[in-house]
Amino acid sequence: MMDVDAAKMIGAGIAVVGLGGVGAGIGNIFATTIASLARNPAAQPVVQLPMWVGFALVEAVALYALVVALMLMFVT
Repeated sequence: MMDVDAAKMIGAGIAVVGLGGVGAGIGNIFATTIASLARNPAAQPVVQLPMWVGFALVEAVALYALVVALMLMFVT
């Protein structure tokens, strides 16, 4: 039978698997923004706000994964 502490650590590890997607998502957001502004610098006011909103939403996923992992590790 598996030890409870080992199960907690395995669950925490599985919970943070989503961070790989977060890194790819943030990279994609900024790469697309840089490419679009390189083609049309005048679009900067139109592109900047959605870029930051997208960044915040993707980063929120990382924070949720971190919170779930910490809860699995340290909460009873």
